[in-house]
Amino acid sequence: MSSYYDNLGVKSDASAEELRRAYRGLAMKYHPDQNQGNAEAEQRFREISEAYDVLKDAEKRAVYDQVGHDTYVHGGGQSAGSQDGGFDFSGFSGVFDELFGGRGGGRQRQRQRRGEDLRADVTLSLEEAFEGKTLEIPVNTYETCGGCHGSGAGEGSGRTSCSACQGTGQTRMSQGFFTVQTTCRVCAGAGTTIEKPCQTCRGEGRINAERTYKLDIPGGIESDTRLRLTGKGAAGRRGESKGDLYVFVSIKEHPLFQREGNDLYCIVPLSPHRCALGGDVDIPTIDGTRTRFNLPAGTQHGQRYKLSGKGMTIYNRNSRGNMIVLIDVEVPKKLTREQEKLFRALETSFEQVNAKSRPKEADFAGKMRQFLGGFAKK
Repeated sequence: MSSYYDNLGVKSDASAEELRRAYRGLAMKYHPDQNQGNAEAEQRFREISEAYDVLKDAEKRAVYDQVGHDTYVHGGGQSAGSQDGGFDFSGFSGVFDELFGGRGGGRQRQRQRRGEDLRADVTLSLEEAFEGKTLEIPVNTYETCGGCHGSGAGEGSGRTSCSACQGTGQTRMSQGFFTVQTTCRVCAGAGTTIEKPCQTCRGEGRINAERTYKLDIPGGIESDTRLRLTGKGAAGRRGESKGDLYVFVSIKEHPLFQREGNDLYCIVPLSPHRCALGGDVDIPTIDGTRTRFNLPAGTQHGQRYKLSGKGMTIYNRNSRGNMIVLIDVEVPKKLTREQEKLFRALETSFEQVNAKSRPKEADFAGKMRQFLGGFAKK
């Protein structure tokens, strides 16, 4: 399947101006008003309009670049089909009007207003982000009125062309040399008025409702990711299309792991003698198991070790990041008499600094002698 960049004939790092020029040229060529009855041109106009609608928006483009074309289109990112199986170009009229001054092929187009976009916030544990999770998301929304099927008109009533704007949804007012076009205040841009409003929705064509949507969140998702469920927002007034539902994902902090991209960091506190002697150390992993790690003798505080393939699931890939083990040498704060006695004996055995076993201490002692010796000569 072609990407949105391919549909516009631009590179993935194209600037906003390059996207605009590419869309303008292709839209002029394939617009339905210029290609009456040409199904192929209609399909191309659909593809380039859908692509530009996403890529011209910085936030939408960032999500698209992150999740990839297939996931964005089929996983709740973008949908451009109409309910009856045909294609509804009204969703792209705003894009075309933005570039061509509100006219398509010399014919004035009335912009369709859709329902409001909705937002839902979900919080996952790091384990859920690793495995993926299916969520049920409750939302307070508007649904199409069943009494009037979204028309807003009461039984036996209908809609008539607005006399104030002659059905265009727009009114014009001249101010000197300029003509200002605004949304008609009588019909609110619909172009029609209702003779007898529906009693259930009072002419709105929609009613308040509680809905629950199911969302499959894939493993590897990162915090602050925004997922879009097309057509799951509020129903529009009087039969207009639905908005979208945006789900914002946040991930809770974990008591053992810190995440950086696909890698996990685990700080492991160890006693001085274990770091000096080395040996097997059990390390927890995000999948709920443990892995045994052979700690090299003489390990220093702050040293890092990489455990390949023990990190987070990589989004949309059958692989994992790495686990980075950070060694934290923990010195006992309080000793028993026996422990103190043993440490004193150990201290005596180390009175003579050994440059091979303790190179940093030996280097420091040498530099200190040189520094203090310089003062003694003055």
